[in-house]
Amino acid sequence: MKSRICEMLNIKYPIFQGAMAWIADASLASAVSNAGGLGIIAAGNAPADIVREQIRKCKELTDKPFGVNIMLLSPFVEDIVDLVCEEGVKVVTTGAGNPSKYMEKFKEHGISLIPVVPSVAQAKKMEKIGASAVIAEGMESGGHIGKLTTMVLVPQVVDAVSIPVLAAGGIADGRGMAAGFMLGAEGVQIGTRFLVAHECTVHQNYKNKILKANDIATVITGNITGHPVRVIKNKLTSAFLKIEKEETGKDEPDLARLDALGTGALQKAVIQGDMDNGSIMSGQIAGMVTKEQSCKDIIEEIMGEFEALVK
Repeated sequence: MKSRICEMLNIKYPIFQGAMAWIADASLASAVSNAGGLGIIAAGNAPADIVREQIRKCKELTDKPFGVNIMLLSPFVEDIVDLVCEEGVKVVTTGAGNPSKYMEKFKEHGISLIPVVPSVAQAKKMEKIGASAVIAEGMESGGHIGKLTTMVLVPQVVDAVSIPVLAAGGIADGRGMAAGFMLGAEGVQIGTRFLVAHECTVHQNYKNKILKANDIATVITGNITGHPVRVIKNKLTSAFLKIEKEETGKDEPDLARLDALGTGALQKAVIQGDMDNGSIMSGQIAGMVTKEQSCKDIIEEIMGEFEALVK
């Protein structure tokens, strides 16, 4: 398929796998890349030695391009930036911050920088510093979210920049991909559907929660902190929202109560399979994800639907 994204990154299909912290490892990333998309390892808050292990494992599992997502709020961000340069990773996506201070280093090492952006202003800023493309992510997505929906964000970003734009948030099938392209995107990023792929190593309880979810299964927590997160409703989210309600309106809200509740919650869900006290990050699209498949089958099904619709 002809797309500036495909030509730029030497991939078969303009489909990125979302960088899900604690979830997007070498197993998932390599499977997506082998299937023709761009697999992405999520560095999250992991130290460099852990990320290096995943990068090298991914190289063993695929000879296709793959990327690494760098969370710019990570305490190890400087080490991870050096690491991707040393390891010859060719694509870096970023989130939770401004990557401009690392741009020169990325360019020196031939790395395509593709930041996730929640607004037009951020997209313009990323184009100005030399980003190769941007991922315009709507609030339908799982995990940390912005304030705009995919439907309104993508066309405005497309109109504002000349570099390629990928649509993300609320996309799980060929219809969603076609809609993204109609809005002017040249690729898509998909997270929640890949979460239930056979090659995804997340706890089976987490996968089952996604497979059983309906259209109103998710809720947004953390609005009071300024860092809202979309997750599936459970005992943890009920406790979160209760504290947020109690603290809202106070001159100095006690955010430490929320920090204590949220510390280690994602790991509880991903590794331990704790569906009551774990943070089950998921997009609103979870209600459409109804079966476990290989990454190859997921991508081929999406592309088949997309091509039929576009024709």
